[in-house]
Amino acid sequence: MAPPRAALAPQVPISQPPISQPALPKHVVTEPPAWKRNAVVPAATPEAPMIAIVIDDMGANRKGTERAMSLPAPITFAFLPYTRNVASSVKLARERGHEILVHVPMEPVGKDDPGPHALRVGETDEQLRTDLAWCLDQFGGYVGINNHMGSRFTADAKGMALVMATLKDRGLLFLDSRTSAQTQAANAARAAGLPTLSRDVFLDNDEEGGEVKAELGRLEQIALKHGVAIAIGHPHPVTLDMLEKWIPDARARGFTLVPLTAALKHREAS
Repeated sequence: MAPPRAALAPQVPISQPPISQPALPKHVVTEPPAWKRNAVVPAATPEAPMIAIVIDDMGANRKGTERAMSLPAPITFAFLPYTRNVASSVKLARERGHEILVHVPMEPVGKDDPGPHALRVGETDEQLRTDLAWCLDQFGGYVGINNHMGSRFTADAKGMALVMATLKDRGLLFLDSRTSAQTQAANAARAAGLPTLSRDVFLDNDEEGGEVKAELGRLEQIALKHGVAIAIGHPHPVTLDMLEKWIPDARARGFTLVPLTAALKHREAS
């Protein structure tokens, strides 16, 4: 009689090391960029013709800053990073539904002083990164930057390339104030793959504001022709007087007031 067969040993699965996902390169962004996270979402889908109003030099004049924040439309405010209590002012502006830029000081042609931590032609890359980081770290909740002065610095291709690389790492956009006809901002932004815009109209080249009405008319014509237009102004009394009257009138005539990011999305889609 044949001996009984030995009981089969239970099958034990061979252990396998866990399958791990390859680490993502540091530059890969796994969430929406800051310009999208901090964007003001319009209550309704914006309709053309759209107009984005940007007010520069916010924070420098307390009375003008507070008055500008009460404008009856979603305005984009560019705050100077070195002004007193800037983080508190930015927080209030965001609570009121406005979009935020950092108004980064940059070297102009001539002797005007752009302020502390300004980006200057000829500085080392390390110094430029240090000054830009200081400006970007004074408050949060912004979608990008634009230049305060900067007619000399924005014309410097090397310096602007460094700025755009930093903004790309932080997921921000750049608005070119176009203080120089030789600006390299658009070229540098395209090379870095950075979303960028350029202003169409300056509302008030001087504090007297005599040209504001005419420039608003030109702004409307650009919006009618291209579907969107961007203006930069300042919190001067005359400018604010004009905007307070013009905003409801412009809406009644079919214009939509939008934050800057809505203008960006429109231009990217067209």
